[in-house]
Amino acid sequence: MKRMIWTSLGTLLALSCWGAAPAIAQTASCPIKIGAILPLTGSMGPVGKHIAESAQLAIDTINQGGGIKGCQVQFILRDDQGQPTVGVDAAKYLVEVERVAALSGSVSSGVTLPILTAVAVPSGVPLVSCCSTAATFTTMAAEGRTNGFFFRTLPTLKTQAYATAKVTAERGYKRIAIIYLNTDFGTGMVKDFTKATEKLGGKVVKAVAYNENQPSYRAEVNAAMAEKPDALFLVAFPQDGATMTREWISLGGTQNLVLNNALRSLDYIKLVGAKYLQSAFGMDNASVAGPTVDAFKVAFQKAYNTSPDGPGIYNQYDAIMAIGLAIALAPDLSGKSIRDAMRKFQTEGGTIVGTGPDAFREAIALIKAGKPIRYVGATGPLTFDANGDVSGPALIWTVKGEALAIDRQISLDDMAALFKSID
Repeated sequence: MKRMIWTSLGTLLALSCWGAAPAIAQTASCPIKIGAILPLTGSMGPVGKHIAESAQLAIDTINQGGGIKGCQVQFILRDDQGQPTVGVDAAKYLVEVERVAALSGSVSSGVTLPILTAVAVPSGVPLVSCCSTAATFTTMAAEGRTNGFFFRTLPTLKTQAYATAKVTAERGYKRIAIIYLNTDFGTGMVKDFTKATEKLGGKVVKAVAYNENQPSYRAEVNAAMAEKPDALFLVAFPQDGATMTREWISLGGTQNLVLNNALRSLDYIKLVGAKYLQSAFGMDNASVAGPTVDAFKVAFQKAYNTSPDGPGIYNQYDAIMAIGLAIALAPDLSGKSIRDAMRKFQTEGGTIVGTGPDAFREAIALIKAGKPIRYVGATGPLTFDANGDVSGPALIWTVKGEALAIDRQISLDDMAALFKSID
């Protein structure tokens, strides 16, 4: 049986399916440790739980595929509770006490950013995020402030903002209000969505920021509703988002709801009530179709008896697999060596290796033989650019009955055309 092992901040005992072990040095003393900081509780808990399951599936893939450098991998997962200070403390513990080789996390850009600046960069430990899309990271990387230690497997928020604006315009919504999380992610989404909406003939009539974990958001809801918008764009996470949506509807707000990718969650739908979301749509990042994506879907469904079609799930699998392949390619376990190996599994013309234990075993054999590889994962071909960013297609999702449904996909070519028309 697959087990997910994580510890709270009050616990200094790291557990794993493979048992406790001494901290690694710069050589491959077993087991090799990979750390993750994800929101398992708090407003993002419903999203974080399935993302963490995907991380565990990737660890299982690596270990069942023979491990790395002759070692099994120990996965140490910490709960950041969606809070920056908690996330930084968790990262410090993983780096300074557990001596992990690399980090993955977090979901919120507002948590990932201080982990990067306070822990990963000063310690020289690579950090790969599944879900943090704020433009801040690109700017920092371009200015040399990440020292190349930051990577992410989800396209930047501009993809989300522009795709969402495109469909909002197609639906004929001209006057849009926004309620958004008061973080770099939220403010960046407002900026890019507003730019795209105005270019496409619409107008953002009100943008209202909110802070997390409030019992009520009536003040924010009333402020947005006062402008009598055609639609509400809600940039939130499931728990707070559900509270706001219920209050919005109860006060007579339109059910023309535009939802960010984190709300693509059955928990959100249940908390709000599916009957109120039949006119809603949302955007999420999509995977490129192909056998490696299909194999991941089957493996996740088998492992957890649930669909992987939710925010960050595909991307988290690839984040861990990227770390695993980089460790295998690196000459030693220093953070710099792992960082420098992070693009060596994306060689054009290299042998394609996909998802699953057999594919990982093949990748290791090719690496040992000195042959180039091209990782095509749960999100498709994984290619980090100079700033550690990736590109990808988008999908539009809706609620049909009580279930999530995919309305359509926007291809990479169509996204490139959309970027060109707006920028």
